[in-house]
Amino acid sequence: MDLSFYSNFSSSLAAQEAQINVLQQQISTGLTVQTPDQNPAAYETGALGTDQVSRLANDNTTQASIQVQLGSANNAYSSMSSLLNNVQGIVEQALNGTTNSANMNALSSQVNSAAQQLLALGNTTAPNGTYLFGGSRGGVAPFQEDASGNVVYFGDGASSQASIGEGTTASTIANGTVFVSALQGDGTGAVTATSSNTGTGQIVPEGTVNAAAANAFQQGSSPITITFGTGSTYTATQGGSTIASGTLSTASGSSGTSVQVAGVDYNITGAPASGDSFTIAPARTQSVFTLLQNIVTALGSAGTTPAQVAQTNQILNQGLAGIAQYQQSVTTAQAQNGVTLQAITATGTGNTDESTEAQTNVSNATAVNTPVAIAALDQTMTALQAAMKTFGTVQNLSLFNYL
Repeated sequence: MDLSFYSNFSSSLAAQEAQINVLQQQISTGLTVQTPDQNPAAYETGALGTDQVSRLANDNTTQASIQVQLGSANNAYSSMSSLLNNVQGIVEQALNGTTNSANMNALSSQVNSAAQQLLALGNTTAPNGTYLFGGSRGGVAPFQEDASGNVVYFGDGASSQASIGEGTTASTIANGTVFVSALQGDGTGAVTATSSNTGTGQIVPEGTVNAAAANAFQQGSSPITITFGTGSTYTATQGGSTIASGTLSTASGSSGTSVQVAGVDYNITGAPASGDSFTIAPARTQSVFTLLQNIVTALGSAGTTPAQVAQTNQILNQGLAGIAQYQQSVTTAQAQNGVTLQAITATGTGNTDESTEAQTNVSNATAVNTPVAIAALDQTMTALQAAMKTFGTVQNLSLFNYL
């Protein structure tokens, strides 16, 4: 008996059933390629594209987290700026010459309140529960008062970069630099009146006239002393050498005498007494908390004699210059935040475009055309049913029984 008919029919059935299984699997999974052996090139394209989409999704998650962190930091910076502006207004009020002792004490209390609010800002917690300005030590309150009441920074200046896009990173943490990094006074020198001064003189920085000289002085360690003698004379010395001298202007309506030392134009106002002296020391870093505490102390201990008023005003003028340094620091921090946020936004748009392109490539390489697959499945199942029906009919033919 010739069994080739049965063998061919059986092979045809197996092939059709296998094709049906493949089509059903493709329709259920949405993929035409699921293993490398089915189509090595398409499988590789799909795998690489899927990995890229996953990386971009992770980058977008990181972006969202960083945006929340930066948003919290920016809110803190805005509040810090408002507090500094408020303190600036208080100091200017104290310097207007019409405030009595009781009012000075009240102003001192207002600045102290601002300092406490600033301390709370420095210890702001981020949405993830860590301290926003602690650097890499987010589990520790970054600003704490020691036994003497001085605020000490327990964080660090660390920064950590994380991927936000292909070849692009952004910092994931903030630190407390903006609270502790500004320089004293005008950023070049810190002017201090000798406590035994009996005159009403003050020395106020008016601006830099030689940036290189100012920078060299600030980087150095040798202070400048300005002393006053008889006949309204003054002498500026540094390291035992005289670097400037002259006579104070006493003309009616004069706004003071300009003296240029260490690359800065200083204005000498009031009437220094013979024997009075001032020291201009190279500016060093001063935390914003120390700055405000100095202002609090000056306001709270202000005297009433002309000499005492001059001493207080000297400190307050230095305080104003210091506030300007921190206002600039906050502005810089906010600008850096803005740049990072813009970069994240731009990268996010790029990630979305890349992800869409990668998904399209994956789809083109491995995705099934569902309508076509369903039609093929229907055709194959119809053909299988017809073949089985035909086989049953042929089996019943009498002649077939003799083959």
